[in-house]
Amino acid sequence: MSWFSKKPGIATAQPSRRMEGLWAKCEACSEILYRAELEKQWNVCPHCHHHMLWPARERLAALLDEGAFQEMDRGLMPEDPLSFSDSKRYKERLKTAQKTTGEEEAFVSGLGKLGGRQVSIGCFLFQFMGGSMGSVVGEKITRVFERAHELKCPAIVFSASGGARMQEGILSLMQMAKTSAALARFREVKQPYISVMLHPTTGGVAASFAWLGDIVLAEPKALIGFAGPRVIEQTIRQKLPEGFQRSEFLLEHGMVDSIVPRKEMRRRLIQLLELLA
Repeated sequence: MSWFSKKPGIATAQPSRRMEGLWAKCEACSEILYRAELEKQWNVCPHCHHHMLWPARERLAALLDEGAFQEMDRGLMPEDPLSFSDSKRYKERLKTAQKTTGEEEAFVSGLGKLGGRQVSIGCFLFQFMGGSMGSVVGEKITRVFERAHELKCPAIVFSASGGARMQEGILSLMQMAKTSAALARFREVKQPYISVMLHPTTGGVAASFAWLGDIVLAEPKALIGFAGPRVIEQTIRQKLPEGFQRSEFLLEHGMVDSIVPRKEMRRRLIQLLELLA
C-alpha cells in the first residue's frame, strides 16, 4: 500500500494514556489537538470547551487532595450468573473490557480527602462496557454509602453510565433498589451526599442513586435522563425541544442544582462540603 493511501494517525478524542497516537480530534468542533496538552487541560477542548471522557483514576487524583485517595473494594470481580450470550459471550466481553481499560469493573471507589475533609467517593468508568451497572458495580456503590455511614463522612459519586447491564438481567436491575436503600441508611448520619452527573448518565443509574443527591451537579452539555431522546421521540411521536436532556436544559427546569465546568469542580465541591458537612 502506498504511503499516501494510508489513513492519518489521528485518533478520536479518548482520554486514556493507553491509547496510541500523539493527536486527538475533538468530537464537538473537530479541532486537532495534541494529546499531551489535552490531558493537561483535563480533557477539555481548549477551543470549544467540550468536556471529553476522562479516566476515573485521573479524575479522582486531580480532584482529591494530593496522594489522599485510598482505593477500596479491589478484587470484586464480575461473574456470568446467567451464562449470557448474544453476538459474543458475556465472559468474553468482560475480558475485553478488562484488557482494554486495565480495570476490573466499571467503577472505582475508595476513601479520600477533599480540602482536608474525609470523603467516601466513587467514580464510574464509562469506557468499561458503557459504565453499565451490574451486580459488582452496585455492590461497590453500596459500599461507598456504607463506609460514609460508618465513618460519618460525606459521600460523593461521579456517574457516567448507559444504565443497568443487560447481560446480568434482573440481578442488574436489583442494584437500583440496593444502592437506593444503602443511601437511605446513610441519611441517618446527616452527612451530605453530592451526586455529580457526567456525560452520559442514563438508564437505571439516573433513575436511582444518581438523582437522589442532596446536591446534584452536572458537567456542561452532559446527556442526562432515563431513556435517550431518540427512544422518547419514537415513543411519543413528537419532536423534542432543542437541547432536551442536556444538563443546561435540566438546570433550566430545576432537575439539577448547578452546572460546574471540570476545572472548577474541586473548588465547588470543597465549598459545598464546608457549607453542608
